[in-house]
Amino acid sequence: MCSNIVPLFLTLLLAVGQNALAADCPPPYAGLIQNGAYAVADLQGNIVESCNIDTPYIPASILKVPTALAALAILGPEYRFKTRFYTDAEDGLYIQGFGDPMLTSEEIRLIFAELKQRGLRQVNAIYIDPSNFALEYQSPGSEFSDNPYDAPVGPTAVNFNSVPVRVTREGFVSSGEEHTPLLPLMTELAAGLPPSTWTRINICRGRCNANREMARYTAQLFRALQQEAGIPGQGHLSLKQVPPDVKLFYEHRSSKNLQELTSSFLKYSSNFISNLVYLAVGAEEFGWPATWSKADRAVHQELERQLGQQTAAALIHKDGSGLYRGDRVTARAMLEVLRAFRPHAWLLRKHLGTPSKSGSMKGVWNYAGYLVDGKAYVILLNQAANRRNDVLALLQNGGVENVVRKSVKRVMVKKKSKKRR
Repeated sequence: MCSNIVPLFLTLLLAVGQNALAADCPPPYAGLIQNGAYAVADLQGNIVESCNIDTPYIPASILKVPTALAALAILGPEYRFKTRFYTDAEDGLYIQGFGDPMLTSEEIRLIFAELKQRGLRQVNAIYIDPSNFALEYQSPGSEFSDNPYDAPVGPTAVNFNSVPVRVTREGFVSSGEEHTPLLPLMTELAAGLPPSTWTRINICRGRCNANREMARYTAQLFRALQQEAGIPGQGHLSLKQVPPDVKLFYEHRSSKNLQELTSSFLKYSSNFISNLVYLAVGAEEFGWPATWSKADRAVHQELERQLGQQTAAALIHKDGSGLYRGDRVTARAMLEVLRAFRPHAWLLRKHLGTPSKSGSMKGVWNYAGYLVDGKAYVILLNQAANRRNDVLALLQNGGVENVVRKSVKRVMVKKKSKKRR
């Protein structure tokens, strides 16, 4: 009789652990998951353990994984963002961006070296052309705070649209980065800040005119680095589209390709980079200027092609970063994303020894990635308590199946003990 009871006990407990439940998750997860889901799939994509697998939850930054999956397929890993430079008869320089997220101070120095080599001898007025973006609104989910993760995106944006500053006790402001010169915008934004050794400020405090502030920052930095490069000239800095009669002087291609950018925004969870990649996907697929609606359509169509209509429908993906609280994902859909993303798993950072993407915001604590044995896993917690590390530890130790085996072992020990008596 004992030989019949144990397999039945094992089967029943495993069935509880492996079936999606409408509310409560099974032991040992019940005390950890108040509002959420988890799921594990083997290397063939078969679900081996789950709870609430088809309930949609806020994904936060794990949504960067489907962004990366679609971008790598549509743009290709060798894709490089471009920025065009035009000159006019009055030695004006027009800068026309296509959303390169890596226009840093170091990159701009490389640009000026190339411009000089190509014969640029003077720069008077500097014009920023914003025409390659026609965003319906600023980044979805933005809280309009000073935080760098809230920085706006645009066609020509430098240093991640945030300024590095230091403020002394006397109120003296200096640049917070050795390779970035002090700019008037830095002094303005740092006014009234408490003393600090270093801080980074989003250039767009509150609901500012993002295009204007991005253009100011870009033009000021280009002017400072123009002077550093020994290129003479002075003039006004403003927003202006490239006139049809000016000539293209140089088209710069970013030093980093898409694969490198993807690694950066997955490992460091950069909303700025992932949103610009997302917008580029839509623009390259449906034509410039970039819009959120084009990006949404392009990413959805690619995910539908790779994952199927049902899975794509379970991914509500209105931005590239996951910052928007209107985004949704199910654990089942994320397992399908991870199945398709497996060749790129090395782009993920390791959490507790597993290649994973984390996602967190107030009341959201998620993981998605691959366990040590290669199984794909998803943890979606939309609750006050952050217990995702505890859930992950259970999954790494065999999950429900391991608990069941220990329970069975205890039952067997008790039965043997009774027989001896």
